[in-house]
Amino acid sequence: MSGKSTYMRQMAHIAILCQIGCYVPAREASLPIFDQIFTRIGAADDLVSGHSTFMVEMIETNYAIENATKDSLILLDEIGRGTATFDGMALAQSIIEHIHDHIGAKTLFSTHYHELTQLESKCASLENRHVRAEEHEGQLIFMHKVMDGPSDKSYGIHVAEIADLPKSLIKRAKHLLHDLEREKIATQRQLSLFDAPLEEVVEDVVAESSVNASHVEIIESLQNLDVYQLTPMQAMNLLYELKNKVNE
Repeated sequence: MSGKSTYMRQMAHIAILCQIGCYVPAREASLPIFDQIFTRIGAADDLVSGHSTFMVEMIETNYAIENATKDSLILLDEIGRGTATFDGMALAQSIIEHIHDHIGAKTLFSTHYHELTQLESKCASLENRHVRAEEHEGQLIFMHKVMDGPSDKSYGIHVAEIADLPKSLIKRAKHLLHDLEREKIATQRQLSLFDAPLEEVVEDVVAESSVNASHVEIIESLQNLDVYQLTPMQAMNLLYELKNKVNE
């Protein structure tokens, strides 16, 4: 509804019109000559071949990656949405990095993974854009304007309201969203503690007059802990031990 998929299709049409010498819908336009245009837009399965929507998505993406050159135009819309969140995000990021580092083609890549906008600081040729939307008196208004920078939020629940989903369902979704966002903030704060150098953490903790030596020991234990090597039972036992130390 915001128009990003339409914007991407429009880019492909403009590139083709320009290369055959036709007018394009712009006051002026300066486009390179593309040797190929690759698109992965929309969602559809392939019942005859027995391919799911996600499999079709991966096959078409692979075709673009295998055949594109630095003079190609690649349009990829919502890659990774057909699988689990972390799987999809990991695939989307690796695809972006591969195109950026190894192909160098001009690419439009739309995504609902806000975390991927951080790649702008890591990839020299990557720039974020978003389609502007505004809230007015509780109503969502799509401005259909492409602006610089990443989007600051998602409007999925607003779109669900526009589609007239039951009010009780929308209310529940808003409540769950609030809880999830609060948990995410709490997790980020915890991660920032463990990302800091151990010496800084210990110094900060010792500086607190209410903290004793056992607390420093707990932080050191957590800092050196490899959570991926723990079984659920080991994790529970360790948590029990640390809780006892805190209560001492």
